[in-house]
Amino acid sequence: MNVGEVAALAGVTVRTLHHYDRIGLLSPSGRTAAGYRRYAPADLDRLHRVLVYRELGFPLEEVATLLDDPAADPVEHLRRQHRLLLDRLERTRAMVAAVEKEMEARQMGIALTPEERFEVFGEHDPAQYEAEAEERWGDTEAWRQSQQRTRGYTKADWVRIKAEGEDVERRFAEALRAGVPADSEQAMDVAEEHRQQISRTFYDCPPGMHAGLGRMYVEDERFTAHYERIAPGLAQYVSTAVQANAARQEG
Repeated sequence: MNVGEVAALAGVTVRTLHHYDRIGLLSPSGRTAAGYRRYAPADLDRLHRVLVYRELGFPLEEVATLLDDPAADPVEHLRRQHRLLLDRLERTRAMVAAVEKEMEARQMGIALTPEERFEVFGEHDPAQYEAEAEERWGDTEAWRQSQQRTRGYTKADWVRIKAEGEDVERRFAEALRAGVPADSEQAMDVAEEHRQQISRTFYDCPPGMHAGLGRMYVEDERFTAHYERIAPGLAQYVSTAVQANAARQEG
């Protein structure tokens, strides 16, 4: 394969491959008569190992040392990378769970004591997203309504609100798993309950605003991760159902 084909296959730039060649990290096995780089299957195997180590945060110098170690065969590299990736996966899962709880709190405009926040949402303080939320929506009527309404909510109120939200998410997931189309009446009815819950609990949420939230569920990776942990494909499913329901309500 030539350098352009390898770059497209691996998702890197041609400049990156040229740099790897210059520093001796990945030199192609052959050249054409005109001097162009030609990569063999063994070169692609080495490139794969390089990219995995880079993704794990290893500097290029250390990657070269690892790959050129005569005592380490390809299987040993795979075992090491597999172990490191599993460690990262566990850390990522813990971080995702923390962000999900913080997103819930940001949406709700939490007004609890630190002890109560811990009891309802776990060990991660949700108030740290308050500044971001205020910066984005602080000059809107929805923000003012949410602040006014949530200021008086008690711990029991938040427990109930959290349970209501989880129930809607559960029914979305059940519809997805059952193969119910996202733009069907059933899915749109659940989306309408979601909209009504927001209007009842936080701020007046007309269909157009709700459609905007639906788009955010797939555009903001934090919201996407929340729904994907419940069921694969759920973020897009909820987004489609919400936007379909908004069109139905406005029509």
